[in-house]
Amino acid sequence: MSQYQQDIDNFATLKAASKGTWEGINPEYAARMKVQNRFKTGLDIARYTASIMRKDMAEYDADSSQYTQSLGCWHGFVGQQKMLSVKKHQGTTSKSYLYLSGWMVAALRSEFGPLPDQSMHEKTSVSALIEELYTFLRQADARELGDLFHKLDDAKANGGDVTAIQAEIDNYETHVVPIIADIDAGFGNEEATYLLAKQMIEAGACCIQIENQVSDAKQCGHQDGKVTVPHEDFLAKINAVRYAFLELGVDDGVIVARTDSLGAGLTQKIPVSTSEGDLAAQYNAFLQTTPVAGAEDLSEGDLVIKQGGQLVKPERLPNGLFRFKENTGFDRVVLDCVTSLQHGADLLWIETEKPHVGQIAEMVNAIREQVPNAKLVYNNSPSFNWTLNFRQQVFDAWVEEGKDVSSYDRDKLMSADYDSTELAVEADERIKSFQADAAREAGIFHHLITLPTYHTAALSTDNLAKGYFGEEGMLAYVRGVQRQEIRQGLACVKHQAMAGSDLGDTHKEYFSGEAALKASGEDNTMNQFDV
Repeated sequence: MSQYQQDIDNFATLKAASKGTWEGINPEYAARMKVQNRFKTGLDIARYTASIMRKDMAEYDADSSQYTQSLGCWHGFVGQQKMLSVKKHQGTTSKSYLYLSGWMVAALRSEFGPLPDQSMHEKTSVSALIEELYTFLRQADARELGDLFHKLDDAKANGGDVTAIQAEIDNYETHVVPIIADIDAGFGNEEATYLLAKQMIEAGACCIQIENQVSDAKQCGHQDGKVTVPHEDFLAKINAVRYAFLELGVDDGVIVARTDSLGAGLTQKIPVSTSEGDLAAQYNAFLQTTPVAGAEDLSEGDLVIKQGGQLVKPERLPNGLFRFKENTGFDRVVLDCVTSLQHGADLLWIETEKPHVGQIAEMVNAIREQVPNAKLVYNNSPSFNWTLNFRQQVFDAWVEEGKDVSSYDRDKLMSADYDSTELAVEADERIKSFQADAAREAGIFHHLITLPTYHTAALSTDNLAKGYFGEEGMLAYVRGVQRQEIRQGLACVKHQAMAGSDLGDTHKEYFSGEAALKASGEDNTMNQFDV
């Protein structure tokens, strides 16, 4: 017996026990509503999606071609449409996640208006967006299952294949998928991190990404001025997130430890070393220092530390920050990653300045010398000029191979004049295979684009506005939007149904029977799209 039929029987038993007071309740309708609301709480979602991520991680460890992907979404509707599209075109939601970008929360969801990616937005905006995304994904499930129930009723009334439709219902694949959620640098101390992590998990997050920047000096990973914290401070926040997962019963929750050390040349404080070679000593070894022979080498307020048996003065800037030695980013990244994995993190995020498989692989291979199963979440960032980067990579490879590049200007390879050249074609092929190549060669388990839907919203709006307010008028919308929606089979062309009108009509029938006042009658203009 299917779960659906069991639910019908259980509700029928409950109805019988009500001694006639539930005569307005139809057990099958109740069973349908239960199926359409599979996840009752955010914690149900977090536990379900955590198990998916753990399974996906194990499958990637066995076969690197089984990497996962996501796109950053800044609104529930955007996330819903993304997953509807994935399921429509790929036939499954497997290996497809959502990414919640702190950058987009700051830029698009703050009550202050657009903000830079500096942890200035309300921290509760993050958990609110997680809840919103899952509300829209669950509504997508309810809408599709509602259509299946209508098909089931038609099959029962007209002698159709009831068994086949019932199988579709019983084996229905949800649109609810894991969200990798950005908690920035924790929005404060470790207690603040714990409290926000709890909110995020309760909203449905099974995976939290946290970075090793100073919380109150947080910068976007692709901007200058980044300041990192000592390992002890970062590990305390990793512990705080793990405690939040364990307290809420999400025992296999996933933590992504992000390091910005490759591009960060500053630290806010010097940690206290208690034994030679401990983590604090290793961190301090990267500081830019000058030898101190005596008090005459010091100015008022200077700091002195003992390092390798000698007294040295760390270089301190006018703002009180300390500078790292140049060209230590690689080694700091490796130490950050190994330390995080050895102290509770599950996945790594290395913020790089360009998308280069060889550069990423070099760091990952160094990490894997100490943690063999280390794997990455990687930002396929819109902050990279992908076209120019890959054309220059091909140019440099050709130079190394001794190939003639005299017809190309390396500094101007972004020009459309090169679009149909052999170099541009090869660069595009490298971009196309970048994710598969990096998953295979550089240990990348999950590829994401942080803020693609920020850019798609801007581009599509620009194209529509250009035509609509120009010579095309209404044709700009009809030809560029609606006609494409119809021909490409987008469900949201019936925007009333997407917003829940059909689902609401069904519920009205459940609640009110023939007295229900419905919106989807013959005069509903949405019927024009039944073509």
